[in-house]
Amino acid sequence: MTESMFLTDLTARQLLAGYEKGDFSPVDAVRAALERIEAVEPLVNAFVRVDADEALAAAEDAAGRWHRKEPRGRLDGVPVSVKDIFLQRGGPTLRGSRTVDPAGPWPDDAPAVARLREHGAVLIGKTTTPEFGWKGVTDSPLNGVTRNPYDLSRTAGGSSGGSAAAVALGAGPLSIGTDGGGSVRIPASFCGIFGLKPTYGRIPLFPSSPFGTLAHAGPMARDAADAALLLDVISGADWRDWSQLAPAPGVTATLSEGVAGLRIAYSPSFGGQVAVRPSVAAAVRRGVGRLAELGAYIEEADPDISDPVEAFHTLWFSGAARVTQSLGEEQRELLDPGLREIVAEGERASALDYLAAVDARMELGRRLGRFHETYDLLVTPTLPIAAFEAGVETPKGSGHRRWTGWTPFTYPFNLTQQPAATVPCGVDEDGLPIGLQLIGARHADALVMRAAHALYESGAASLPAPTGA
Repeated sequence: MTESMFLTDLTARQLLAGYEKGDFSPVDAVRAALERIEAVEPLVNAFVRVDADEALAAAEDAAGRWHRKEPRGRLDGVPVSVKDIFLQRGGPTLRGSRTVDPAGPWPDDAPAVARLREHGAVLIGKTTTPEFGWKGVTDSPLNGVTRNPYDLSRTAGGSSGGSAAAVALGAGPLSIGTDGGGSVRIPASFCGIFGLKPTYGRIPLFPSSPFGTLAHAGPMARDAADAALLLDVISGADWRDWSQLAPAPGVTATLSEGVAGLRIAYSPSFGGQVAVRPSVAAAVRRGVGRLAELGAYIEEADPDISDPVEAFHTLWFSGAARVTQSLGEEQRELLDPGLREIVAEGERASALDYLAAVDARMELGRRLGRFHETYDLLVTPTLPIAAFEAGVETPKGSGHRRWTGWTPFTYPFNLTQQPAATVPCGVDEDGLPIGLQLIGARHADALVMRAAHALYESGAASLPAPTGA
C-alpha cells in the first residue's frame, strides 16, 4: 500500500492525530486526496470543480502551523469537499443548473463554509448535485450522472450524491451536504457512509433556501465521530440566518455515553405502509438487535404517520417554482425535464393549498412530539431499497412517479424538523450498502449521534470497501 492510499483511508480524526505527531503533514493528506480524485473522478463524476492549486497552498499554510504547534481551529489541514449548493467565495456555485451565470461575482461564503475556513479546513472542491437539489438522485443537464462507488451502473442517490461518493472513495474524509427531503441520508445510505440531518436551524444557512424550512445542511463522513466533529464546527452562529438555533453544547463531548437505558422504538415499515425489500429489513433488524445488546430497551412500535406526501409535495413543488420564478422561457427550456414538471405543479398551488400543507406539517410534528414523550429514539430503515440504476429518478418498474415514492422514511422528518441520521448496517445480495435510520425528537441531535457512534464502536456499521471504482 502506498502512502497516498494509506492516507485516503484515514478519518479526519486520524489525520489530525498524525499531523500532531508529525507522522505526515496536511500537504501529504491533501495531495493524496487530490490523487484519489484524479483516479476515480472519470468513473463516478462526484466533483464539479477541484481547486487543486488553492488546496495545496492552504495545506502548506496548515503544515506550517502544525510545525509551529499552532493549529488553527479543529480541522486544520483536513481536506473537505462542499456540495455545489453552498456559496464559496472566489468561485461559482452553479447548483447543477445551466441557468446560473458562472461569471458571478462570487464574494460570499455560506455560513458552514465560513466556519470551515475559520477552523483551517482545506476546501478541495465542490461536489455534484441535481439541478437546485430537487430530487433524490444526482444527475443534471449541467454535470451529468453521478455513480455509486459500489457499482458504477447504480445511482449514488441524491441530492448530495457527489459528497457521498467522494467520502466513500477517500476523496477527502468530510463533506457537507443539504437535506430537504432526505438529500444527505439517501446518498449516504446508498454509498455506505454516515450522514446526519440535524435539527432545523442547528447549522445556519445563507442564502435561505427557496424550499424554506424543509431544507437542512448536514455533515457527511465515514463515521459518526468524524461527523460529530464536523457538526460542532459548522453549527457555529452566523447573523445572516435569523432562524438559526441558539448555540448548543457540542455533540462530541457526549458521543461516548452509549445507549444503555435508552427507550428505542423500532418501526420496520411504518405499520405496514411501506414495502421493504427483505434484505434491507433483515440488515436493519440485525442493527436493532445490536442496540439491544448494547443495553437499549427496544420495542416494536409505529409512530402515527399517515403518508404526508401530498403536503410535502405542495411545499417542495412550490419551492421549486420559487427558485425558477425569475427564469425566462428560453432559460426554462434548459431545465431538467422532471424539474420543469414539478415547477408547473408548484405554480398551480394556491396560498390556501400551501397553508393547508403547513397545517398538515404542524399536525405531523405534534404527533411525533407525543411519540417521543415515550421513546428517546425511533429506528427505521433509511430506505426500503438499495441503490438502483443510475440516470433515472425512480427505479424502473417501480410504478413510482416521483422520487418521494421510494423515500417514505426520509421526507417526513424534514416536515417535522427532527434530527435523523443514517448508519450503514450491511449489504444486500448484490453487495450494495443498506442504511439504518436513527431519529430523535427536535433538538436531540446529541442523542442521535450517541446511538450512531455506539453502532460504529460495536462494529455493526462496518462495510466492505467500495469495489466499483
